Amino acid sequence: MEAISNFLTSTGFFQFTQGDNWKCIVMIVISCVLLFLGIKKKFEPLLLVPIAIGMLVTNLPNTGMFNEILFAGGHIHWDLFQGGVVTPEFIAEMQSLGVSDAVLSSVAVGSTVSVGLIDVLYLGIKLGIYPCLIFMGVGAMTDFGPLIANPKSLLLGAAAQLGIFITFIGCKVSGLFSSAEAASIGIIGGADGPTAIFVTAMLAPALLGPIAVSAYSYMALVPVIQPPIMKALTTEKERQIVMKPLREVSKKEKIFFPVVVTVFVALLVPSAAPLIACLMLGNLAKECGVLDRLSKAMQNELMNIVTIFLGISVGATATAATFLSVRTLAIMGMGVVAFGFGTAGGVLLAKFMNLFLKEKINPLIGSAGVSAVPMAARVSQKVGQQYNPSNFLLMHAMGPNVAGVIGSAIAAGVLISLFG
Repeated sequence: MEAISNFLTSTGFFQFTQGDNWKCIVMIVISCVLLFLGIKKKFEPLLLVPIAIGMLVTNLPNTGMFNEILFAGGHIHWDLFQGGVVTPEFIAEMQSLGVSDAVLSSVAVGSTVSVGLIDVLYLGIKLGIYPCLIFMGVGAMTDFGPLIANPKSLLLGAAAQLGIFITFIGCKVSGLFSSAEAASIGIIGGADGPTAIFVTAMLAPALLGPIAVSAYSYMALVPVIQPPIMKALTTEKERQIVMKPLREVSKKEKIFFPVVVTVFVALLVPSAAPLIACLMLGNLAKECGVLDRLSKAMQNELMNIVTIFLGISVGATATAATFLSVRTLAIMGMGVVAFGFGTAGGVLLAKFMNLFLKEKINPLIGSAGVSAVPMAARVSQKVGQQYNPSNFLLMHAMGPNVAGVIGSAIAAGVLISLFG
């Protein structure tokens, strides 16, 4: 009977009735909502579905797949990974770093931590490996030709990073977040999921779950969020501006571009070097013409495998103890602010540039500077054709779109340098 009793009390069904474990049920419901959005509504399914699965399994009691204590206080506790014993000194140190009681209560003094599957996978995020590999795949799928053909679009990509810094200021003023946490939330405005994960893993790992879910959710909602802002900031005449076809970019230019950008950005913002170097390596493999096998591997096998590991690992950090809080609601709210100001920044700079340019820019392409490749560029194309069916803005919008990828990486480097 004792064995049966021990078995019953060890089941997850029984654990749901203990303490605050009811919060895990709420998280399971949220994970099911994300699964619905990813599968049924097709909102960023390649990432929302793995994130939802990670969130689901980490909130099932007693699975032991992810142990927050191994990464408590923003550090990797290698001694615990290797079977080390939890000491009173360790608990006291974690309390001084502000680690929540809910996380500390998962272990007892004198016990060891059984390392789970997702604990191992999460090292790829914590060490900055997955975001860089994702950038390598993005680079291999990106054509920087429109940006090279129209260098002015680089300014639009830079202006669209306005949302990052406005959101950072807003988070600081709210008093709910530290500077490092505010920087991590602000990077949502770059509309670049890997960059948001890269920065958050370094500056505010406790917020990784809410920030990643917010970033990818709003990226999926770009076609909903951007058009009202674009229309509110432009006149009908401006939306009808027709831009001349872009010049053809030579192969030599496309080969030199990633090398020059890597050197320049690495010297300007060394903290952004890992992201930029991987992005440009992927692009160079695509453009040089002698690395077709590597380019295809980056675009397909590498990208797909890393996406799976990244999504599951990120979802696993969204535990009930950290996700269900006022701060999570604030993060979701500031995510909208970040996207809104990023969109507005690109559109308004395009309008300002038109005051001095003979060949006018259609301000709608400025909204594509928020990154979110290529969805934001498609939104610019769609809105432009609503007002002028003969207008084709897609390739023009790809300029600020890919510039936004570079801009968000540089912004990430700046924030890491300031608060890392």
